[in-house]
Amino acid sequence: MTNTSTTTGTIEHVDPTTVIVEANVRTTAPLDKEFLASIRENGVLTPILARRDDKGNIIVRAGQRRTLAAREVGLTSIPAFVVEASEAIADRIIQQLVENEHRTALTDGDRVAAFHQLAFEGLTPQVIAKRTATKQVDVKQGLKVAESQFATTAVVEHQLTFDQAAMLIEFEGDDERVADLIEVATTHPEQFAHATQRARDDKARAEEVARVSVELREQGYTVLDRDPGYYDDTYIRIGDLVTAEGKRVTPDDLPTEGERFVFVRSYISGSVETTHFVTDYKALGFRKDGSTAPSGPMTDEQKADRRELIANNKAWASAETVRREWLTTFLGRKTLPKDVGLFVARGLTSNRSTVADAMRRGNSLAHTLLGIEHGGSMWSGDKLATLIEANHGKAATISLAVVLAGIESHTSKDTWRHPTRDMSAYFGQLTAWGYAASEVEQIVIDHATTTEASGTDGVDEQDDDTADVSSEEVD
Repeated sequence: MTNTSTTTGTIEHVDPTTVIVEANVRTTAPLDKEFLASIRENGVLTPILARRDDKGNIIVRAGQRRTLAAREVGLTSIPAFVVEASEAIADRIIQQLVENEHRTALTDGDRVAAFHQLAFEGLTPQVIAKRTATKQVDVKQGLKVAESQFATTAVVEHQLTFDQAAMLIEFEGDDERVADLIEVATTHPEQFAHATQRARDDKARAEEVARVSVELREQGYTVLDRDPGYYDDTYIRIGDLVTAEGKRVTPDDLPTEGERFVFVRSYISGSVETTHFVTDYKALGFRKDGSTAPSGPMTDEQKADRRELIANNKAWASAETVRREWLTTFLGRKTLPKDVGLFVARGLTSNRSTVADAMRRGNSLAHTLLGIEHGGSMWSGDKLATLIEANHGKAATISLAVVLAGIESHTSKDTWRHPTRDMSAYFGQLTAWGYAASEVEQIVIDHATTTEASGTDGVDEQDDDTADVSSEEVD
């Protein structure tokens, strides 16, 4: 779309406490310490973008975070590029947008530019959506992308959708992760939500590990960048040591000065574990506890299996988040698939034990999927009956939610490790309804084909004694 309009204005210095921060597509404006310190030291260097309404009020269109930071640190003046709101310009942009859309399909990059210009002219997302016959959620996503040069570039150069580009914003600066996500978006777009959630979870765990590592360094520890393992002669875990009195060594037994080592790892649950090490344990008066000696080093095959186990457990945890978000959206549909009745009937018969167990516990997940607050225990009030009485038309959706949540609440990392025919059928049904299964979920779906070919109907047999020890681990 060719932009034939120009926007003129003036640079003014305004009091940040007197300007109006208009509703912004950014739901939060985090003011971290570093950003506030920069504003306090240097002031606002880049002018905010603002418009003046017919009453003379200056309204911030871009620069919400800078304005709020200026207020926070007590600045009395900030630069602003101020334009007069113009309905004529807005009309012209909308006309161009509609005409070009009718003549040839516009790219999302064209729409980003148009939505941004319309917002700058003072139109709210609701008004833009109405006047351009666009879904409001798409307008909001487009405006979010428009606020970020990084995201806008991703839309233009890689033909990403608004949703994809908006998700990339949280990874700006992490070039490797961004490149991986763009690769998924352009080659396997159906897997983008799963890849993004895995990246989000990995980032959160890495940030928590980094936070704990900083605290430990401040306490005088040397933080190791890898787990030495049981067969490293340089670093000895204190869990394998006892004191002269024969008691297990704990961090409290270590000297406050000298060489103290620690390795920090995160787990799927988000928790962090620290493993302490020493080098010259004899000089500290400790000795090895023979009862903890390992039976032997892992083979290369065992190491590969362990890495795959950890990777799939991580993938499963991320996929659960994506899957349950999809279920929430699915249950919000105005029209349900025609085979829902059959699925519910099977759920109340073939899967009666899992569904009944969830019902006995209060249908917590069913409430969550339907967007209803619930206490999360069997003693919390069940609000589903009240919902049905208030809206009889919701009966089919609520019944479906109860069955889905009953089965879903019994999924875990063991589902992919020990797939069953029932779970294979469940995940297969979700994909038939439009859910894009991740690779680890596909393992469960493929189980039905595998068991039919082999003539078995039970759970896969395997020795998981070692796997159970490390299945939660995320290095």
